[in-house]
Amino acid sequence: METSGKKFFLTTPIYYVNDVPHIGHAYTTIAADVVARYKRLEGYEVSFLTGTDEHGQKVLQAAQALGVEPQEHVDKLHKRFKELWARLNISNDDFIRTTEERHKTLVRDILQQLFDRKEIYKDSYEGWYCMPDERFWTEKDLVKGNCPECGRKVDKIKEHNYFFKMGQHQDWLKEYIKSNDEFIQPVSRRNEVLGFLDNPLGDLCISRPKERLPWGIPLPFDEDYVTYVWFDALINYISAHGSLDEVKKSGFWPANHHLLGKDILTTHAVYWSTMLKAIGLDPAHNLFAHGWWTVNGQKMSKSIGNVVEPNHLVDQFGVDTIRYFLLREVPFGMDGDFSHKALIGRINSDLANNLGNLLNRTISMMKRYHDNVVPEPTDPTEDVDLKEEFRSGIDDVHKLYSELAYNKILERIWVLVDTTNKYIDKNGPWNLVKSDEGKQRLATVMYNSAECLRVISLLVYPFMPGSAAKMMQQLGIETSIEEQGLESLKTWGGLKPGTTVQPGPQLFPRIEDKEAVKILAALESPAEESKEKPSAAKVEGICDQVLIDDFMKIDLRTGRIIEAEKVKKSKKLIQLKVDIGTETRQVLAGIAESYEPDELVGRTIILVANLKPVKLMGIESQGMLLAASDNGKIVLAGFEPEPGKGIRVR
Repeated sequence: METSGKKFFLTTPIYYVNDVPHIGHAYTTIAADVVARYKRLEGYEVSFLTGTDEHGQKVLQAAQALGVEPQEHVDKLHKRFKELWARLNISNDDFIRTTEERHKTLVRDILQQLFDRKEIYKDSYEGWYCMPDERFWTEKDLVKGNCPECGRKVDKIKEHNYFFKMGQHQDWLKEYIKSNDEFIQPVSRRNEVLGFLDNPLGDLCISRPKERLPWGIPLPFDEDYVTYVWFDALINYISAHGSLDEVKKSGFWPANHHLLGKDILTTHAVYWSTMLKAIGLDPAHNLFAHGWWTVNGQKMSKSIGNVVEPNHLVDQFGVDTIRYFLLREVPFGMDGDFSHKALIGRINSDLANNLGNLLNRTISMMKRYHDNVVPEPTDPTEDVDLKEEFRSGIDDVHKLYSELAYNKILERIWVLVDTTNKYIDKNGPWNLVKSDEGKQRLATVMYNSAECLRVISLLVYPFMPGSAAKMMQQLGIETSIEEQGLESLKTWGGLKPGTTVQPGPQLFPRIEDKEAVKILAALESPAEESKEKPSAAKVEGICDQVLIDDFMKIDLRTGRIIEAEKVKKSKKLIQLKVDIGTETRQVLAGIAESYEPDELVGRTIILVANLKPVKLMGIESQGMLLAASDNGKIVLAGFEPEPGKGIRVR
């Protein structure tokens, strides 16, 4: 797709290379990827930057413990992040390492400029130093004598160092934050930074003596010192674009978004902003600090053993389901709680039952009623309400991107999914096909259903690029989503009549209850296993099998039909899969003369759950539906409103 000449720059933090990539790293990077993909669809030239922070005391100590040089150590470790981003389908345009020459060159150039302008000076320092955080603290900063950040022991250090005159920019920074509401988001984080700035802002120690820490970028004006890791690392956001002159000419600065965890907001809002002020660059347009992930209410910890490994999640559930879950489950900016149980719930409800079922039923009906060909709508002016709902939804999604309201974006898209499912149910293609007049309307209904799916595919693409591409493939659309762009959503009718659809496997296979129990048993940490597991305990257990004569002992359960198809060589039988909460049953019902299979999917019925299984036409039936006969027409028993699955009917 051609770009409009507009440029958009966003970043993740550069991740400390000595950390193992965890769910928090994945969360930030996926969030950035979604925005990058959306802005490309809008026609922007996007620069999406991520990378690794490879200097500092911890890297040196780890290398020494292994008996290797620090450079050799980081050359191996940074690959873990690059490999994970590839698995998660991250579309970053650049991956920067702080050990690269392009980065080290700009860091030294900036240091020299600031030193020449007397923004940096040398002075003696005596204070408390946190080795793990590589940070100095004053006496008043300490919490019970320990580091206020990590809570660990600090050491008293006295030495000469170089300082950046950060304090002289305090008044400017406070005023800048107060006059730019979008600069720091969410609002609660903005207020935290302003509260921090209510206290005097000291100058920043930006060096470490080589005799204590030889691993780092040497100061250009004093080779006996290396650059403080934070001063070094923050410059990555501009070193990726070259020299300061090249940065200014690139069109990518100021950055549109720095996405980061709340624990590093102060360094970005205060250190980085004042550094930019000193070197003559504007601050980034937006710093968005998201929350932390806990696991079943507990902080992630190696000692507890509950650290969530993204690679393991991908192995078990697939890439797109993980991308969807992380951004759907929690408002961006708030803390979130991860559980495999919640993940499986989202997969089954949102992805399998809703979006996946919509695609499957639409393609199946296109095959059944139109021989796999998208029909020409007989009256394109019909269904104004449906088209207006989609136009409104597209507008809402666009507005929500400006707020980085990922969960609300997905909620709005799923309203469109539900709207399409309801449109199909209301019009009932299975009934329209029965008359010549109905067949005229049927063509319009099937075209609009497929066009709805095209729009939904485009909207979900930034979140689930692989799944969106598969949806387009099943719809028979050969033009890539990137080529179509958001411009294709401005008018209804982007799907060309005559296109041949390509039926495929289920996009999001449902995780059945027995399988879910096994997954949870294998994946959950000991802390999670001590908590209540999903089981039949919340729903009364199925009674012992009985014959039909034992009617008084019958066990009636609510169930939701998730699949339905006619039994070959039978005029009356439909084969159903019914979810009753604790398991999925296969049921044969003699209702084909009254109901079409597509009409049944998603319907809540009453199942005789403890009826002894029987075989009909060689197929086992594990229950019986309750129904009435109304002048020869079968009418299934049901509810209004619908209850949950697996409820005992009395």
